[in-house]
Amino acid sequence: MTVAVLNWAIKRVEAGERVAIASVVRASGSVPGKPGARLAISSSGEKFGTIGGAGLELTVEKELQEILFRDLSDLRKKGGEVEEFLLNRDGKGKEASALDSLCGGRVTVAMEVITPRPHILIAGGGHVGLSISRVCDSLEWPYSVFDIREEYCNQKRYPNSEGNFCSSVDDFLKGESEDSLARFSDILLLSHDWSVDEEMLVGLLQLRRAGSRPRIGAIGSKKKWSAFEKKAIESGVEKWLIDSVRCPIGLDIGADTPEEIAIAVCAEVLSLERKNGAT
Repeated sequence: MTVAVLNWAIKRVEAGERVAIASVVRASGSVPGKPGARLAISSSGEKFGTIGGAGLELTVEKELQEILFRDLSDLRKKGGEVEEFLLNRDGKGKEASALDSLCGGRVTVAMEVITPRPHILIAGGGHVGLSISRVCDSLEWPYSVFDIREEYCNQKRYPNSEGNFCSSVDDFLKGESEDSLARFSDILLLSHDWSVDEEMLVGLLQLRRAGSRPRIGAIGSKKKWSAFEKKAIESGVEKWLIDSVRCPIGLDIGADTPEEIAIAVCAEVLSLERKNGAT
């Protein structure tokens, strides 16, 4: 069961969700869950595993839900939690939480939250995209690459990418859905051709009807963004979705070269992750 719970949690994290896991680390007396028992809950509300059921599991499940949606900065400061439970309705003492149970045992449960790393879709495999991939490599962030040009989107140029998508924008979008796009934390529009970025932006916004993943950002000037915004409005995209796009991307550090731009962009992604976390 332990392996099954951990494998399930990994799949949920890879899909861009947070996962809270409770693990029984110590038990004595008559208890429903032995050391090693685990319960996992994802931010989408799915559950897997058990720590024994009954009142203990209901109580721990509520606590997992609470820590699952804590602010990410708070989670980073405090880490997880370890709590001891007395499975006795008459249990007393400040050192443990008493539960309405007749088992009579004592259980220690560790609770933690696993958050996904950023997974960036580099939509444009030119100089800036290549520099961003190198920063991602150094941070051990997964990334994928899209480009309509095969010479800028292949395993030789991007040996560490999770996936290389070389196709038209239309073909790429036909293979995606709102749910599948959530595997990316960020989609960065970096094409050599503004019309490719515009088509990708409008198509992504038409797919992304709800939720916060992926974040979308575009490189370019205010004039370029005004044209993109006008096209999105004409295509029927809701204003709040358009306003969620970042353009230009990257922290304002006076970046000029592709390498400097890559640092600014990845620093912005990291800042957003630390502030907001994943859904």
